[in-house]
Amino acid sequence: MPELPEVETIRIGLDKLLPGKKVISEIHDWDKGFPNSKYDVQQFLTGAKILCVRRRAKVLLIELDTKYSLAIHLKMTGQLIFISKTKERWGGGHPSDSLVGHMPDKSTRVTLLFSDGSKLFFNDQRKFGWMRLLPSAEVSNLDFFKKVGPEPLSANFFAKEFRGRIRRRPSSTIKSALLDQSVIAGIGNIYADESLWEARIHPSERVNNISEAKLNTLFKSIQSILRLAIDKGGSTDRNYVNARGQRGSYLEFAKVFRREGQPCFRHPKENIIKLRVAGRGTHICPKCQKLRSTAENKAIRV
Repeated sequence: MPELPEVETIRIGLDKLLPGKKVISEIHDWDKGFPNSKYDVQQFLTGAKILCVRRRAKVLLIELDTKYSLAIHLKMTGQLIFISKTKERWGGGHPSDSLVGHMPDKSTRVTLLFSDGSKLFFNDQRKFGWMRLLPSAEVSNLDFFKKVGPEPLSANFFAKEFRGRIRRRPSSTIKSALLDQSVIAGIGNIYADESLWEARIHPSERVNNISEAKLNTLFKSIQSILRLAIDKGGSTDRNYVNARGQRGSYLEFAKVFRREGQPCFRHPKENIIKLRVAGRGTHICPKCQKLRSTAENKAIRV
């Protein structure tokens, strides 16, 4: 599933491409992925102009001048691909750089056609994602948004609040707490591993064993890792592509994720290993990231 940097990368791309465009029609082949009434589509989507593209956690929000928004959750395999009329492939990107084929394809669930001939394709091979049309004023009332935690890169989110939210799960492993979207929004497996390595914290360490100072370090690590990942266009992993169908390059800079058997960047004589923590494959340096109490190590090497 795309994490915060991937979804933010898509948002940045779409926000450069979509504002001002007028929707003239939509086509969809999966009602569960586009659960909207014909009346609402005709009244509030068809003929609407796009104002901007926002993001909350892992959900993209396309705001319309009808005071409605399209809320889009990519889930596991969702993609949003923009193709212009003049550059039929990848909206100005190079075909050789793209990870997708000609659009639409067999995974295309929704197509939005704009008045200038450009199109936006919502692809979803596994059919878990969705695109909902609803009043902009009601977006915050979606069940997903009621449960999700604060944005880790928000200017109003500080280390003190981060520590307090993490401490709500004192007996959990720190990785479980980071993956809990009700604690903090947008962090998934890749960036949890990377942030914990940066902060020198073992993913299996219990929250109540971690000092305030260490949590402060982790907070800074999360922010720096996420900013770097956004700068590098996210992490291309299976189905993830940006708005132009191109790959992200963060994994070229990753310190532990998918580097098992390779030397640690801090300790070249120590190889990265892979464990199972919080039900997820987890990458660590055994020297950088030591448990305070080895008896509490519930991780299983895989």
